[in-house]
Amino acid sequence: MADHDPTREESIPTDDDPTTTDGAAGEDYVTAADRALRATYEEPMSLAEYVDRALEEPAIAAHAAKYLVSAIESMGTRTVIEEGEEKERYRFFDDPHNHGEHAILGNTELLNAFVDDLRSIAARRGKEEKIIWFAGPTATGKSELKRCLINGLREYSKTDAGRRYTVEWNVAGAGDGPGLTYGDKYQDDEDDWYESPVQSHPLSVFPPEIRAEIVAAINDHRDDHIPVVAEGRLDPFCREAYEYLEDRYRREGVEDRFSAITDPRHLRVKNYVVDVGRGIGVLHSEDSGSPKERLVGSWMAGMLRELESRGRKNPQAFSYDGVLSQGNGLLTIVEDAAQHADLLRKLLNVPDEGSVKLDKGIGMDVDTQLMIISNPDLEAQLNQHAERNDQDPLKALKRRLDRREFRYLTNLSLEAELIRRELTNETEIWQAESYGELAAKIREPLTVDVRDEHRVKTVELAPHTVAAAALYSVVTRLDDDLPAGLDLVDKALLFDQGYLQRGDERVDGDEFDFDDGRDGEAGIPVTYTRDVLADLFYAERDRHHPDLAVEDVVLPQDVLDTMAEGLADAPVFSADERGEFESRVVTVKNEVFDRQEDDVLEAMMRDKRVDECTVAEYVEHVYAWATDEQVANDRGERVDPDPLKMKVFETEHLGRFDPESYDGNEPSPAVREFRTENIITALNRHAWHNRDEEFRASDVALTEIPVIESVLGSYDWDDVRRTFEDFDPRQWDDPPSGTETARCKETTIDNMIDLFGYTEASAELTSRHVMSQMSYQWSRRG
Repeated sequence: MADHDPTREESIPTDDDPTTTDGAAGEDYVTAADRALRATYEEPMSLAEYVDRALEEPAIAAHAAKYLVSAIESMGTRTVIEEGEEKERYRFFDDPHNHGEHAILGNTELLNAFVDDLRSIAARRGKEEKIIWFAGPTATGKSELKRCLINGLREYSKTDAGRRYTVEWNVAGAGDGPGLTYGDKYQDDEDDWYESPVQSHPLSVFPPEIRAEIVAAINDHRDDHIPVVAEGRLDPFCREAYEYLEDRYRREGVEDRFSAITDPRHLRVKNYVVDVGRGIGVLHSEDSGSPKERLVGSWMAGMLRELESRGRKNPQAFSYDGVLSQGNGLLTIVEDAAQHADLLRKLLNVPDEGSVKLDKGIGMDVDTQLMIISNPDLEAQLNQHAERNDQDPLKALKRRLDRREFRYLTNLSLEAELIRRELTNETEIWQAESYGELAAKIREPLTVDVRDEHRVKTVELAPHTVAAAALYSVVTRLDDDLPAGLDLVDKALLFDQGYLQRGDERVDGDEFDFDDGRDGEAGIPVTYTRDVLADLFYAERDRHHPDLAVEDVVLPQDVLDTMAEGLADAPVFSADERGEFESRVVTVKNEVFDRQEDDVLEAMMRDKRVDECTVAEYVEHVYAWATDEQVANDRGERVDPDPLKMKVFETEHLGRFDPESYDGNEPSPAVREFRTENIITALNRHAWHNRDEEFRASDVALTEIPVIESVLGSYDWDDVRRTFEDFDPRQWDDPPSGTETARCKETTIDNMIDLFGYTEASAELTSRHVMSQMSYQWSRRG
């Protein structure tokens, strides 16, 4: 049975749905929307019904930090590799409810630490007084975190598991007077109900001692390690309604006044959908006003004249549009916090005291997780008095801020995914069963339709072009703390795939120690790369071909040259950074050329590849040879492994040995060592420990054996020279008709299109580039 997908939406008709006519499609969409709303909202319930529900389902009474943890955990986790290490990543941060549009790529370790902070805060194990601070340079994912949290919390609150509740009041019929209102008109019926403007928790209606008993009973029924906490008082708006009703019923001599006040005629518990303004407060950089206005809201002069509460200000005349008011019950975010540095000091006591003032005599309890987002300029402001030590007026604020640093991506695959996102509407999160699948995504071409002054044309980013831009960006972000024999490209590949392939040897990431901690602190941001690529869509290219639109193809070398040349004029880089980044482009160019060369070679030699069945037979025979076992022949008989088959494979297909390495068909010590170390060790690593009597070479992927992988898909120019005796790379651009070079080129171009997704134009240009580099070497090898 397939797993349930919590992000799945109601089924709606599509253009490909043969069961739906155009005339009926509109009604079907409306019906689907009806179902979605029915699933989102519940009928209001009484306070007693809510308590009964909370005793059965403690999660509905969760306080802010606990609810945040539950929402994040609700989507589960997946395994990723970042900086060469396997890590568990919360799917919540992939923005699954929004089809990945605001997914946060990378920074998994930081996000996991954020969740750990929330757990500590929710369970009251410390850090309750902390304000979580996300810092880092531009284009590192901080704003995406904000959007991802908003999307995820909103959609989670629509589910049964994520219901969020508050209270609404109706004082009509409780006596004379204007009643309860946000405005200056009195209405009745359903319009007489007024919801808490700050999402007050339903349990806040109860007196503290009774509420404590309820919370204790709820926690006795919970099934997780974080207890429910409900300590805040009813908000001032609701408290005005409560006191109004209490005063009326006390004057009337009602004995059970709490029952009368919370009678379903006056008080209802309703669920609400979390969103900005309802459980999430966001203070933007451009928001203005006094600190109190930005924090909680402001008094409305017109309503103050209309509403009078026994000689004091009536809280019903308050706007409650400040960030803490909007975020009460869940999350408060101060975006671009350097623009609100004056406000941060006002927030100092909010986390531990859980209270804020509307006015001198009117306070409001808040339950919200405080979070601020900033670029590096906030840190500079906070440290302006650091030399004063204990006299630093900002020391208390800095002590309250729990800093988490977003960094630039240091994974090639994540950067390639991000670049494609920046250039297109692709939002799907890349997930693959193996790194081979992921590598195929990284190298994929990309086409974009653009309009110039004459026409709409399709510009192709050839295979490896996005990969080249991503690799160069990542290489500029890596610290050059390199072990002997490694370069920055090696480090980038190690961070992405978790291992390095060195000939026949696979070296795992845990054999390297990169502990400087500076990777990702600086480098080329994705916005710079995006702008370079966007400009190249429209750039004129001095390329011509009689039949192919080669001028509409962008090659990896085009991007790398333009990125490096543009550093000098980019104001975001210092002089030292420009020099350092320029020096790193050469190793990236070499790596990208190697990959283009591999494509051309494999396309040329496609029909000469060793059949995988032949390879499997060789591995089977070597395994039997090493373990003194037998193999099955074509008739199903058990026979000894064939030494001639192994010799032929090793001399002709592997090219590792010549006939002199054997005594007849018997292997020399060097051949024996090769079989043991390069074949059997690989089997041990990947499958042998799970073998049984029925073990066969097919039980392990042959491409996981490094030396065999090279046989299946890797060639060099010596192989080409042996196979095509009359081939001449110097003729490649325009080979004479009927020559072996012409036939070889035609086949190679076709295979590049079929195997790797090139167009004819990009295959022509890429193969020309490779052949131009090889012509000199070919002549020397003569």
